[in-house]
Amino acid sequence: MLTPMMQQYFEIKNQYKDYLLFYRLGDFYELFFEDAKTASRELELVLTGRDCGEEERAPMCGVPFHSAEGYIGKLVARGYKVAICEQLEDPSVAKGIVKRDVIRIVTPGTVIESGLLSEQKNNYLASVYFCEENIGVAFADVSTGVVSATAFGHDKRSNRLINELATYVPSEIIVNKDNKYLGNLISFFKERFGASVTTGEESRFELRKARERVYSQFPDEHFTETPHDISVQCAIGGLLDYIDETQKIDVSYISSLNVYSDGQYMELDINTRRNLELIETMRTKEKRGSLLWVLDRTKTAMGARMLRSWIELPLVDEKAIIKRQSAVKEFFNNFILRTELSELLKDVLDVERLTTKIAYRTANGKDLNAIAKTLDILPQVKYLLENCSSEDLKEIFEGLDTAEDLNKLICDAIDPEAPFSVREGGIIKTGYSADVDRLRNVKNNGTSLKAEIEMRERATTGIKNLKIGYNKVFGYYIEITNSFKHLVPETYIRKQTLSNCERYITDELKDMEAMILGASDRLASLEYELFSQICDKLDKNLSRIQKIGTTLAKLDVYLSLADVAARNSYICPEIDKSDVIKIYDGRHPVVEKFVSDSYFVPNDTELDTEFNRLALITGPNMAGKSTYMRQVALIVIMAQIGSFVPASSARIGIVDKVFTRVGASDDLASGQSTFMLEMNEVAYILSNATKRSLIVYDEIGRGTSTFDGMSIAKAVAEHTCDVICAKTLFATHYHELTDLENTNPGIVNYNIATKKRGDDITFLRKIIKGAADDSYGIEVAKLAGVPDKVIKRAKAVLAEIDSGSFKMNAPAKSAPQFDDGLISFDDVMENEISEELRKIDINTISPIEAMNELFRLKKMLK
Repeated sequence: MLTPMMQQYFEIKNQYKDYLLFYRLGDFYELFFEDAKTASRELELVLTGRDCGEEERAPMCGVPFHSAEGYIGKLVARGYKVAICEQLEDPSVAKGIVKRDVIRIVTPGTVIESGLLSEQKNNYLASVYFCEENIGVAFADVSTGVVSATAFGHDKRSNRLINELATYVPSEIIVNKDNKYLGNLISFFKERFGASVTTGEESRFELRKARERVYSQFPDEHFTETPHDISVQCAIGGLLDYIDETQKIDVSYISSLNVYSDGQYMELDINTRRNLELIETMRTKEKRGSLLWVLDRTKTAMGARMLRSWIELPLVDEKAIIKRQSAVKEFFNNFILRTELSELLKDVLDVERLTTKIAYRTANGKDLNAIAKTLDILPQVKYLLENCSSEDLKEIFEGLDTAEDLNKLICDAIDPEAPFSVREGGIIKTGYSADVDRLRNVKNNGTSLKAEIEMRERATTGIKNLKIGYNKVFGYYIEITNSFKHLVPETYIRKQTLSNCERYITDELKDMEAMILGASDRLASLEYELFSQICDKLDKNLSRIQKIGTTLAKLDVYLSLADVAARNSYICPEIDKSDVIKIYDGRHPVVEKFVSDSYFVPNDTELDTEFNRLALITGPNMAGKSTYMRQVALIVIMAQIGSFVPASSARIGIVDKVFTRVGASDDLASGQSTFMLEMNEVAYILSNATKRSLIVYDEIGRGTSTFDGMSIAKAVAEHTCDVICAKTLFATHYHELTDLENTNPGIVNYNIATKKRGDDITFLRKIIKGAADDSYGIEVAKLAGVPDKVIKRAKAVLAEIDSGSFKMNAPAKSAPQFDDGLISFDDVMENEISEELRKIDINTISPIEAMNELFRLKKMLK
C-alpha cells in the first residue's frame, strides 16, 4: 500500500501527466519514477530510491529548491514542461501530510525568470488558429505583458504564417488543429524555429469562450464580426487561456495589445530576413555581423528589445516614419542632450520584466530597489526633454509619469541593502515601521545581553572560561569545562554532557532566548507582511510602471539611432509615397564596419516604376554585385524604421515588401534540390510582389541546364518588369540578357567596373551603366586561390576556344580535305558547328561551359 505522501504525489501527478513534476519536500524539489529517470538523464543527477509503500523502491532524484531555477531552465530549453508543486502550509504546524499543489507550469514560452531569458530579445509564446477563411495568430511575451495579433487569408496562407512566425521566432507554439491537418508544418516549426509545438487544442480556441476571455483582459478593445476579427479573437483567446492554465495567477499585468493588419508593416518573408541578415548572420547565427549589431548602441535591455522589434517590423506609414525620423534628427543635432540622456539611461534597469515579478509575487527587495533606481532618474529625463521640438519627443515629455509617489514608497520602505530572501528579515528600512524598529532593537541587542549575562556569571561563579553558546537543538546554553565542574551553582540545570565539558541552562537564559528568538521570528514575519503590502500597492500601479518602461525604451532607441548616425556619417533620407528610390553614395552598413581599415566604395542607385524598373547587373563573381544589391535593400529597411542611412543623400519611396532571391543550398532532408528551392522562392516572389515592392534577384536559373536557366531568367526578368512593375535589382551571369535593355524600356544595364593588367584583375567595386565586357572567370579563380597548374590549363583551354580549335569531348581527326573546290570553307564550318552542337548535352552542361561554347562557336562563324 502506498504511503500517504506517495498517495498525495500520485493524485497531483495524475493531473499533470505530460509534465515533469517538481514535488517540494523540505528544502528540495524531488522527482519520482519516469520523471526522475528523465531528469537524471538530462541534468546528470544521481538517481536514488525512496520507500513508497510498495515492494520496489520509487526511483528518485532532486535539486535544492533555492537553486532549482537553473535546472528547470535546462529542462525547458530542451523542450520539457515543468510543473512546480509547492508546500501550501508550514510543515512545522501542519497536521498530518503537508498540503501541496501545483502553483505554476513552466514551458518554453512562459518563462519569466530573468536568469533563463535573454535581455536582448523577447521570449514569445504563439497561438495559431486555423479556420476555413483565415489563420489567426497571436504572440505574447509573458515576461513583459505584451500581446500582438493579426489574421490573414489567401492562397498562400502557409507561407504567410511562416513569415509571421519568422518575425517573432516563438519558443513555443500552440495550435488548434492536430498533426494530421498540419502535415509538414509541425516539423518545420520545430526545426526552423526550435519551437515546442502543442497541437489539437481546439477547445481552447472556441469562439464564445475566447471572446469572453479577450474582453475580460482587454475591455477597451473593439472587434467586428468579420472573419478577420473573429480569427484574431480566437487566436488571442486561446493564447490567454493557455497562459491562465500554466501560470495560475491573475495575469492582469498583460495589458498591452497590438492588433495589426495587412499593410501596417513592411512585409519581409523568412528568406529575406535570413538573406539580409537583419538580426543574425546566416552562417554563425550570431548578432555580430547583422544590421542589428550595427544599429544597437542602446543602454537598456528594454531599448535593445524594442530596436530589434523595429528592425523586424519596418513601417509603411509615411507620417509614422517621419515622426520617428524627427526624434532621431533632434538627438543627432544635439550632442550634449544626446550624451546627457544616454548617461542617465545607463542607470535604467529592466522595469518591464521587474513588474512581471511583482505580479507573480516573486520580486524581492533588490528588485524593488532596482525599480526605484529607474524611477529616480525620471525627473532629470523630463527636465532634459522640456525644450525638445520634435512631435514624438514632445509627446514623451508631456506623457512621462515621473512616479514620485511610487519612488518615495520604495525608498522609504525598502532597505538599500535588502537581501535576496524576503522571509528572513532585513528588508524593511529602519524608520518605516515602529513595530519593526522595536523588534529589531530587541533582536540586535540580544548579542549585548548575552555578553552581559556571560560576564556576570563568570564573576559570580569564578569560572573564568564560562561561555554562552547557541544551537538549534538546545537553544542558548552555558558551557563549562570539566576542570571547573565543581564550581557549578545548584541553580544550573545540566542539559548535555560532552567529552570535555558540560552544558547547562538557567531560567534567565531561557527567558533571554524566548525574547530574542521570539523577536526574530516576529520581525521576519512582520517584515514579510509589510513587504507584501508594498508589492500590493505597486501591483495596482503596474500599468504606470510598464508605460514608463516603454517610454524609456523608445527614448533609448532614438538615442541609439542618433548615436550610430553621428558615428558613421549617416544622413536623414527623404521619405515619401512616390515610386522612386534614389540613393547617392550608398554604402553597406555592415560591410563597411568590417573594412574600416580601407575605403568602402560607395555607389548610386536609381530605381522607379517607369524607365528604371529593373537594373540588370552583370560582372564577375567577387566583384561586389551581391553586396551592392543587399545594401540597397538594407538602406530601404533602415529608412522605414526611422533610421538615418549610409549615403550622401537618399530619397526613398515607401516600399510595401522586400523580397530577395539569393543563392540556395540543397535541402536533402526534404528531398528538394537547389534548383527546386530557387524556383519555390521565385514563385513566391512572382505571386506576392506588387508595384510598390523591392525585389533582389541574385542569379536566376543557374541550378539547371544553361538554356533552361537562361530562358527562365529572361522570363522572370520580363514578367517582373512588365507585369509586376516592381523596383528590381537583377544580377546575372547570362550576358545574353543584356539585350533586354534594347527591347524593354524599363530595363537598364549595369556592371561592376574592373581593371585588368595582364593576368591580374582589380575589382573597382563601382556600379556603372552598361553591360560587362567579359566574365573574368579565370582571373576570379586565381584570386580565389585555385592552383596555378589549373589556372594555366584553363588559359590553354580558353585559347583553344578563342581560336576555334577546342573540341569538347571530341576525338582527334584530320583536317577536312578540299576537292577541287567542290567543298567550300563555309560548308566545312557549317558541318563542324553542327557536329559540335550535336555533341553538347544541354541537360548536363554547366552555365559557364555553355557560355564558353557559345562564345567559341560565335567566333568560328565570324
